[in-house]
Amino acid sequence: MPPLYLASGSPRRRELLTQIGIPFTAVSAAIDETPHAGEQPADYVVRLALGKAEAGLAALNVAASPTVVLGADTAVVIDGRILGKPLDKADALAMLAILSGREHEVLTAVAVVDGIRRESLFIRSRVSLRDISREEAEAYWASGEPQDKAGAYAIQGLGGVFVKSLSGSYSAVVGLPVSETAELLGQFGIPCWQNLQKH
Repeated sequence: MPPLYLASGSPRRRELLTQIGIPFTAVSAAIDETPHAGEQPADYVVRLALGKAEAGLAALNVAASPTVVLGADTAVVIDGRILGKPLDKADALAMLAILSGREHEVLTAVAVVDGIRRESLFIRSRVSLRDISREEAEAYWASGEPQDKAGAYAIQGLGGVFVKSLSGSYSAVVGLPVSETAELLGQFGIPCWQNLQKH
């Protein structure tokens, strides 16, 4: 079985891979995440996921043995606009104000590369948030949670109290669609549930 590397610094993605019993090693893969002019949000997340996976593979600098690298990207989209990680408090409060009381899309792309093949998948989920008061947004920012989250909130954390409904994949909104990711890794010879001992 080839070793798996995760080209992501996201603790959420690490937790989700661990949750489905897939061992991996994290690898750094810093890429420019600036959207291209006129780029559609779906194309943007797929490009970034592939870019991270390719950068991770390049960083490993392995020639002979088969090595599999997984990259992923998640974007919050409303009114056709991509909401990335907030730059500062004012940016986060502005994002939360836009999302307050409305439905938005969460787009997540996963890419797997091994130096020969490059496969990617894309998941679109819809999330509705309840109204968020200015006081709540201020208190939420003070918690520290929104600082490194797309759209300035985390569905799996304190921000979960704002979520009224979800249509799509919960784990994709967190950062990695586990069902689809397990299937994709299976195509590269990496099964899930590796931590289950055969008796």
